[in-house]
Amino acid sequence: MTKPAAPKRHLPTSPFKAPATLPPKQFAVGDQVTHDMYGLGRVTGIEEGIAAVVDFGSAELRILSPYSKMTKL
Repeated sequence: MTKPAAPKRHLPTSPFKAPATLPPKQFAVGDQVTHDMYGLGRVTGIEEGIAAVVDFGSAELRILSPYSKMTKL
């Protein structure tokens, strides 16, 4: 089986509650973050709604939105 390309939409007439949508993660320059793959880092640049540039010590990487593997400390 394969995963559907897009999430199912909620019908207004449905007796079930609409799935909760989480607000997009927001980061600012100077925030300390952790990434599941790269570890501890600090945000050095922001491209609004597109990506965050993070310095992980050994490398400076551009992490794309929605930042699913990155959390703010």
